[in-house]
Amino acid sequence: MAIYNFKISNDKMKVKAFNLQEILVVLLIIGVFMLIALPNLMPLVTKAKSAEAQIQLKYIFNNQTSHRYLYSKYSTDLYELDFEAPKTVKNNGTSNYIYDILNADNTTFIARATAITDFDGDGIYNVWEINENGTPKQIIKD
Repeated sequence: MAIYNFKISNDKMKVKAFNLQEILVVLLIIGVFMLIALPNLMPLVTKAKSAEAQIQLKYIFNNQTSHRYLYSKYSTDLYELDFEAPKTVKNNGTSNYIYDILNADNTTFIARATAITDFDGDGIYNVWEINENGTPKQIIKD
C-alpha cells in the first residue's frame, strides 16, 4: 500500500479576483456614462410611450366611425363605443394615459389622451388628440 504525500503550495490556492475598490471604480464609470447618456435617451422614451396613446386613439377613431355609420352621429360615451381604457400605472396597470372624448356631434368629435406620468421629469404632461379625420396629433409635447 502506497501513501502519497501531497503538498499544496500557497500559489495554487490563490484565486484570481477583483477587489472591492476595482469593482467600485467600474460601477462609478458606468454611472457617469449613464448620466451623460440619459438626457439624450429621454426623447426616445417619450416617443416610445406615446405610441400607446396613438394606438388607443386610432382604436377610438375606428369605433367612432363604426358608431357614426350605425347611428348617424358620433358618441360622447367611451362605454357606448365598446372602449375600455386599460388600467393605468397608478392602478397597477400598464397604461400611461387616460382617455376622454371632449366633444362629439353629428359630424365631428375630438378624443384626447392625457399622460398621467411625466416621462422626462420637466413638469409637462404629454397630450394627444384625434378627430374625425383619423390622424392623431400631439397637442402638448413632453
